Amino acid sequence: MRFDHVGVATRDAADLADLFADLLDAPVAHEETFDGMRVVFLEFADGGYFELLEPAAEGTIRDYLDREGPGIHHVALATDDLPAALDRAREFGVDLVDEEPRPGAWGHEVAFLHPRSTGGVLVEFVGSSE
Repeated sequence: MRFDHVGVATRDAADLADLFADLLDAPVAHEETFDGMRVVFLEFADGGYFELLEPAAEGTIRDYLDREGPGIHHVALATDDLPAALDRAREFGVDLVDEEPRPGAWGHEVAFLHPRSTGGVLVEFVGSSE
């Protein structure tokens, strides 16, 4: 596995993207709206992304922001074999949010591990794009 991105919940992805693009020299690499949220990926020169998550409708990110406020939402790790990564998590007794991979941003399949099993950190496994 390798680091892919950190997800940051925000109420205004455009403003935060402008700040980080200049401050961190991380230009916007991809934007889309799906599953009740707007996502903006900022790319770092040496690899990895910041994924900015803004609610576009009722849903998980809006609920998160109402409950927790803006900030780091999850850490994502890329894997070449998402089903095997989920099997390994099960072997270690990790509770899964997603029992099976599901569609995620940028055409990737994703699955989340429950933070109660991972030290309070919501971990996302990111598979290859379809």
